[in-house]
Amino acid sequence: MLALGAFAVLPFLYRFISVLYSQIRLLVSLNSENQKYFATPSTHWIPWMKKHVLYSPLFRVRHNREFQISEAVNVGTLPTRFQTFFLLGYVASNVIFCTYMIDFSDHAAMLSELTNRSGVMATVNMIPLIMMAGRNNPFIGLLGISFDSFNLIHRWLGRIVVLEALTHVISYTVNKVGKVGWGPVKAGITSSPFIMPGFVAICAFTFILLHSPSAIRHAFYETFLLLHILAAAVAIAGVWYHLAAKPDLGHWLFFLKNAIIPWGIDRAMRLARILYRNVGRKMTKATVEALPGDATRVTIRMTRPWTLKPGQHLYLYMPTVALWTSHPFTITWSEDEQYIKLDDEKLPMNRQDIVHQTDRTMSLIIRRRTGFTNALFKKAYDSPNKTFTTTVLAEGPYGKIDTLGSYGTVVLVAGGVGITHPVPYIRELVEGYANGTVATRRVTLIWVIQTPEHLEWIRPWMTKILAMEKRRDVLKILLFVTRPKSTKEIHSPSSTVQMFPGRPNFNTLLNMEIECKMGSMVVTVCGGGSLSDDVRQAVRAKQDVANIDFIEEAFSW
Repeated sequence: MLALGAFAVLPFLYRFISVLYSQIRLLVSLNSENQKYFATPSTHWIPWMKKHVLYSPLFRVRHNREFQISEAVNVGTLPTRFQTFFLLGYVASNVIFCTYMIDFSDHAAMLSELTNRSGVMATVNMIPLIMMAGRNNPFIGLLGISFDSFNLIHRWLGRIVVLEALTHVISYTVNKVGKVGWGPVKAGITSSPFIMPGFVAICAFTFILLHSPSAIRHAFYETFLLLHILAAAVAIAGVWYHLAAKPDLGHWLFFLKNAIIPWGIDRAMRLARILYRNVGRKMTKATVEALPGDATRVTIRMTRPWTLKPGQHLYLYMPTVALWTSHPFTITWSEDEQYIKLDDEKLPMNRQDIVHQTDRTMSLIIRRRTGFTNALFKKAYDSPNKTFTTTVLAEGPYGKIDTLGSYGTVVLVAGGVGITHPVPYIRELVEGYANGTVATRRVTLIWVIQTPEHLEWIRPWMTKILAMEKRRDVLKILLFVTRPKSTKEIHSPSSTVQMFPGRPNFNTLLNMEIECKMGSMVVTVCGGGSLSDDVRQAVRAKQDVANIDFIEEAFSW
């Protein structure tokens, strides 16, 4: 825990300084049109840190692009260089805690000490392991680190806990067999109130390790999740009874309790949030519409209104499609939808008899893949008018909040359904520019799509954005169509909305933006792994010539 806390100090300080700096930048830049002070790096070491540590992939380019064995099977992604340093440091600290100052000359004493230390470390590490798996992880907002990064740490902490538990069992077994033979060990597994729960726990831990590789997780995720939770519960129960069986080990239950408490709090908060958000005089309803390009638009009418920020996501439960599972989706749009409610007992005779009511709606765009998303699209496509309405439960909002209003220049890159992430930011920035509440003077959206029919996914919302006050002064949209059926499909409606065939060259596009930029610059990306890696590489290459921050929106499981 001390090691993990020590490793968390650096991200916390970085987060604190970044938030403070962005607030100062916003206040200074609000009434400034050139924002020259923030346009270039003030020191040489900050661009170096961004280029070689914070934004750098582990090796040269590849980070978010998955390693695929086939179209259906992939074996995950590589961590960034900073994530790798963090993980290596934490692994090294655990190795040191387990082995430091052990007398390796005395074989039996060495095994006994290793048994004790590895068991303690496995128990202690269960606190951050379980905390980082929760949706209500307080460190997401505190440190400004995404759930995706915490999920990565959770997976590696899980491997560390299992390996330490295996070390605990193996060293104990070798030492015991060396002293009294296999007979007492076998008897303890089947009858000892101390050994038997520990054996059950290590079996559950081993099962978790074997069924958690990326290829299995991605191929059978919903089954994996259920088995993962059940196995974790069995492992925790086994460790509890294992420690409780001996009075001299009872004080270690303190750490196990503190591992269980965050899990219980997270589940209680999730249940309370679901009930409060969705249960009332009416249940939450959703209208699902099949769209061109294998996607669905889900419009949710909430029982109670939400307070939303751009970039947040929710978990959607839809029992008529998937009985018990929930899936995360970015909230693309929210607005008040007015309708007229008439009195059922009498005809309206004047305006006072007509009651205007407002529903707060949230909209999602869901691309058809496998599992739930495939079943959802099929159900909508086979319904009358390719639309159906059903009862749903929406849990949220969740997610790290990135405030972009302090940047003079904002470049938003999206690939395919990744457009769900930048749309609410565009709305907020254009509105803020018109009201004079943001420092942003230039917003560029780069959207890479396969065919023009994908434009239908966000057409209603983009039409509203294009009609906003002063939109032409601040917003430029560049559309890249990678698989057009003919050149006739490629046409630019105006100078601020342009369409091009093929894939974008991000180095060229960033050079163009840097030439015209105002103030500090941020580049965000949400899309496929290959797209994200290309944008990351282009941003890193420009660190020496401009003050550019990079934000990647990704979700792995």
